[in-house]
Amino acid sequence: VDAPLTPVPALVLCGGRGTRLGGSTEKPLVTVCDEPMVDRVVRALEGSRVSTTHAVTSPHTPETRARAADVLGVDTIDAPGEGYVEDLRYALDHVAEPVLTVVADLPHLAPEHVDRALADACAGGTPASLTVCVPVDLKHRLGVSVDTAFDHEGRELAPTGLNVVAGGTETVSVVDDERLAVNVNHPRDREEA
Repeated sequence: VDAPLTPVPALVLCGGRGTRLGGSTEKPLVTVCDEPMVDRVVRALEGSRVSTTHAVTSPHTPETRARAADVLGVDTIDAPGEGYVEDLRYALDHVAEPVLTVVADLPHLAPEHVDRALADACAGGTPASLTVCVPVDLKHRLGVSVDTAFDHEGRELAPTGLNVVAGGTETVSVVDDERLAVNVNHPRDREEA
């Protein structure tokens, strides 16, 4: 994988309460294989080619903020906690584009996923915005939830929560990888993860 044209920071979206998971634990701190999901995502980013990592927390995730800063050693951006899109927009005002964004509930994210997204976004020479998706039928085969889907060139796709924001053109990268198909949004997703 070629290095991206410029250093690219990463934003880990960590504002979720975790209410759909049926407990009192903040969503980024929900464990998969006895490890908080945010730890797993930050480790994947540290093994990748991103330049810096920022945890985007909210008033709903004070324990996540403390863990990100004190245990994981990453910078935090304190978003207002008004929702995913609003918090993402807020965080994007604090870093320069291009920037890689990833949700904290993608526990099987690996460094090669990050590096591929960066390479795909920079493939044309000028960084482009990129949405990494998996086929919806893969999520169905795994028995995990599909919260958002759209048709792209005749295929039903689900965003993974891994993106590159770079302005300009927008592209879609379709990855048929089980590790990117599991976002932990419901108890069944956690069991599968």
